[in-house]
Amino acid sequence: MGGLMSPPPDAAARDRSGRGAAACRRRAGGTRVIDCLLTRHTGLPRDHMGHRLSRSGRALIIEAAARVYGLDLTGRDLATDEHRRWLLPEHGRHASVAHCADFSAVAFSTGPRVGVDLQDERDRPGAMRWLGTLLGQPRPASIRDFAECEALIKASHLTKETFAGVRLPPWRPDWRPTNVGPYQVRSAALGRGMHLALAADEAAPVRWWRQPDRTADAVRTETLTLETA
Repeated sequence: MGGLMSPPPDAAARDRSGRGAAACRRRAGGTRVIDCLLTRHTGLPRDHMGHRLSRSGRALIIEAAARVYGLDLTGRDLATDEHRRWLLPEHGRHASVAHCADFSAVAFSTGPRVGVDLQDERDRPGAMRWLGTLLGQPRPASIRDFAECEALIKASHLTKETFAGVRLPPWRPDWRPTNVGPYQVRSAALGRGMHLALAADEAAPVRWWRQPDRTADAVRTETLTLETA
């Protein structure tokens, strides 16, 4: 669960992010829906060790907003709150982003605070044992558990340091309540060893979108999958 050790924002940043969150709530109105776009990125550059270099989260959110909503955003249209959660204040949306291997996922919400995560089936025995212990499980955590925990951290006030005591409910399709306030999680296996998880502080309908590559149009789909028909 990396990326959670950054210092807190200063007072001015907290004030700006608070105004942004309030603007999101006002503009969301009575609509409660989550849009989640899965995109495959081909031809990603690699570093000197051969590892893929992913696009920045900010760039992925801007591109996804253009594909799903037709919005022409710049970096100035994005903000983060005191818990580093993405906001589109002028458009009444919360956002979250994840990338793994050749894929990215971006979730937008017109209501609930949302977190999204992607994880693949890599061998991580130490991390899975550690997470299983945090979750109070008698076994190592699964990759699905890992994805749900990351999504929950992105959606909520939790960090790696405050995560002990969290309990995930047994898996089933659709939203499942956790023991973290109003937060719920859901997840799905996409095939090819990839798992996608969402977390939100309110259960809401999810509209799934996919792009076979980042130059293609985003297409609505009933079920996300990486498997061929």
